[in-house]
Amino acid sequence: MDPKQYAPHERLSLDELQRDPYPLYARARQTAGLTFVPELDAWLVARDADVREVLLRPDDFSSAQALRPDVMPTAAVLGVLARGFGKRPTVVSTDGAAHRRHRAPINGRLSAGRVAALTPYAAEVATGLVDGFAADGHTELMSSYARRLPGAVIGRLIGFAPEDVPVAVHGGHRAEQLLFRPLPEEEQIAAAEDVVALQHLLDRYARARRAEPRDDLCSAMVAALAPDTGLGPGTRELTPDQRGELVSNLQNFLIAGHLTTTALIGTALFHLLRHRDQWELLCARPELIPGAVEEAARYDTAVQGFRRTTTRPVILAGTELPAGATVFVAYGSANRDEARHEDADVFDITRPPTPTRHVSFGRGTHGCPGSQLARTQLRLTLELLTRRLPGLRLRKDHEVVMRPTMIHRSPEELHLTW
Repeated sequence: MDPKQYAPHERLSLDELQRDPYPLYARARQTAGLTFVPELDAWLVARDADVREVLLRPDDFSSAQALRPDVMPTAAVLGVLARGFGKRPTVVSTDGAAHRRHRAPINGRLSAGRVAALTPYAAEVATGLVDGFAADGHTELMSSYARRLPGAVIGRLIGFAPEDVPVAVHGGHRAEQLLFRPLPEEEQIAAAEDVVALQHLLDRYARARRAEPRDDLCSAMVAALAPDTGLGPGTRELTPDQRGELVSNLQNFLIAGHLTTTALIGTALFHLLRHRDQWELLCARPELIPGAVEEAARYDTAVQGFRRTTTRPVILAGTELPAGATVFVAYGSANRDEARHEDADVFDITRPPTPTRHVSFGRGTHGCPGSQLARTQLRLTLELLTRRLPGLRLRKDHEVVMRPTMIHRSPEELHLTW
């Protein structure tokens, strides 16, 4: 099938598309069938009903290429990455039994009870971060808070020592840049060095937890993905294959666990403060915070979407797709679909806080297992900031620019004053 025969769209640079994909989404929802988007090298699944259909048909739409890079590394970068651990399948990029195997230890550590037990720690960290800038009268929220809270929480969940959290968070950020942002080669090489350093840190943790298991996610992953069949606990070293699989899965969880929540916090505060009446309403009526959490997730979705690959010829939205076709399942577009959301382009925190109204955290077998933890951190943030800093405002002398990525959409910087 020749994608050119289907409705073309106004060509954009990848950077332009990533910074504001919503106009393209709107056109695609009004176009019969699917729209092929060369910048994504994929068919765009834009309507809510079609997005939900793909997510509930994992046998027909495989996740194997869900995290295919937007930017292919150069030979020099690949040489640096060879000093780390090769890419292995993870919970995001597997189907069927392999997916269930990778997901089981994550589900166990992100149960409602575990999230509830972690919440006091998250609240303590959040309070300490706000204490650090509350007296200053201004802050750049992404660096002073939005990146630090999720990093600390995911570090505690995995089992990092506090001194290793900044290195791990930085490495996760650099991995995203390397895969999804065009960078000069020297910057690609520097990012690859940081990724390799992260991978060796994760490997040290995996091997340490094999020797001495603890009550953390790292130990749970080791037990699930590399069960010890020796004479007793901790008596057999991990094999190179086991180490590679564990590093890939820990790296994937680290990135998904903190960057998505960072993006959710950043976009939520941006839109609440940009729509001043909504911020003031939230300060006056804190009982609306659960609804604000869901509306923030819907209105400007942190994870804009994932790729899926057809496993056989299928028809979707009237478009015939052969086996091996790539589709981009646009959560962000589905969440602005007027067919499901009345006044979909309006940011309104008074909408009923029903999580099933949007697909920000996916659906079906690949629904985000950490969605409740992400919601909890945003809820804590809104409770804290509306109470402590109700006069919070966007600084007029700093334009808010969105980070150019479809994976973790958030402001590059968010300069605030009060």
